[in-house]
Amino acid sequence: MLKPLQEKCLLFFSLVQSHGRSLGAHIVGDEVLASCSKGPRGNEQYAAVFGAFVSGIAASVGMDFGAKVLASLAASFEEEYRKGDGLSLRNLTLLLAYLYMFGLCSSDLIYDLLTRLSQRLEELDVSTILTILQCCGMGLRRDDPAAMKDFVIGVQQQVQKLKTLPAGTQDGKTKISGKRMEFMLETICEIKNNKKRPKEESTPHNRLKKWLQKLRVEEVQLRGIKWDKLLDPNKKGQWWHSGDLETIVKDSTAEIADVIDAEVAEAQKMIHLASAQRMNTEARRAIFCIIMSGEDYLDAFEKILRLNLPGKQDREIVRVLVECCLQEKVFNKYYSLLAAKLCHHDKNHKFTLQYCLWDHFKQLDSMEMRRLANLARFLADLIGSFSLSLAVLKAMDFTDSAVLTSKVMMHFRILFETLFTQHSDNDIWNIFTRIASPPELENLRNGLELFIHQHLTKNDLTGSQIGPTETTSLIIIINKIKVAKKALANVSGVLL
Repeated sequence: MLKPLQEKCLLFFSLVQSHGRSLGAHIVGDEVLASCSKGPRGNEQYAAVFGAFVSGIAASVGMDFGAKVLASLAASFEEEYRKGDGLSLRNLTLLLAYLYMFGLCSSDLIYDLLTRLSQRLEELDVSTILTILQCCGMGLRRDDPAAMKDFVIGVQQQVQKLKTLPAGTQDGKTKISGKRMEFMLETICEIKNNKKRPKEESTPHNRLKKWLQKLRVEEVQLRGIKWDKLLDPNKKGQWWHSGDLETIVKDSTAEIADVIDAEVAEAQKMIHLASAQRMNTEARRAIFCIIMSGEDYLDAFEKILRLNLPGKQDREIVRVLVECCLQEKVFNKYYSLLAAKLCHHDKNHKFTLQYCLWDHFKQLDSMEMRRLANLARFLADLIGSFSLSLAVLKAMDFTDSAVLTSKVMMHFRILFETLFTQHSDNDIWNIFTRIASPPELENLRNGLELFIHQHLTKNDLTGSQIGPTETTSLIIIINKIKVAKKALANVSGVLL
């Protein structure tokens, strides 16, 4: 089935290219609809071939072809409905269902048609609803469960209305008691409760789907199109691109205006804040606004990647990030998570972060306590997540008492206390083992051992009048220090 279909698609693609897209769409659409509507009685295989054929050409030619064929299909559907031709109507319905299943149109269009039919629930409506649900009901439920729920509620309400009609009014009682109506209601309930078994697709259908996926049919899928739009005789321009935008604009203009106003106000607030924080270039302001307005660190990370900063401007990302972190009144883990994500994504960010931290180490003695504490916890998080190594501290001489002023000492005490209290023994072992063997880090190892002994263990043990909470933390820190000292002697570099 697939090879002849591919050949026919190539043939019609040449026809469309040589005679113009509009004329080609008109000719192909009319022929397909005529053949399908007058084809074998309710033959799904027949409809599937035509559905794959139309979807294949649309994927090759463009979205406009699929839109025009769907508009012709909608017009033919309404014409056959007025005639009361159940056979043609079923064939056209099957074609529409397969166009949805093969990805040419989204579930929005099918749900819109189902809603129109459920508002009347006459004999042809019930038959058409049944045809759609039996063909692709479970797929519709999977794609948009909320829309399926609304459709089920609408059908139930309409059925209740029909039940209240007198027996002689619009044949109300006959409708409700009809076998087809009962079967439709049973099918809807099965789909609603997820009890209906999904329709098993045949091997040819799977091959057709894979072929259309290779053609990238999802790129020409019509989304948000309503049935009324397909029937609108005054369609102009690229009407298929409007999708559900018109409905949104009509129904929620005020709401959209409020959202836009709020976003503009927020953007202006961010720009003023960026200027106040001395973000004096366009790149720094853009990075600042992204970091400060991100929904979470992943959202900010993705937006930063889309900036595509030229040359060395990407170095500003880490510098702005660190500055934002230090400006916070209380340390926010958001910044360390974003920094870790950037370091794992690109090693250049890791190098920039290292140099940025060294610059801040030189300023520790003149730094406010709030910034100093935020920097210590930020660095502890990055070392604890293995985004950075303890080797980043090699710029500091922990054996020089002139360097270890009160603020510098406080900074590194916060860093190591955070590291020891928030990570397991295995993490501490691995963190310190990473600097245990390199010969060039011998001075760092000796300096860390001295600093930990003098400013963590010794001072804490000689402290007086400490409460139960501090005692517990002290015991944890002392145990972790023992692990750290053993790890520094782990020259073999064995990790846990």
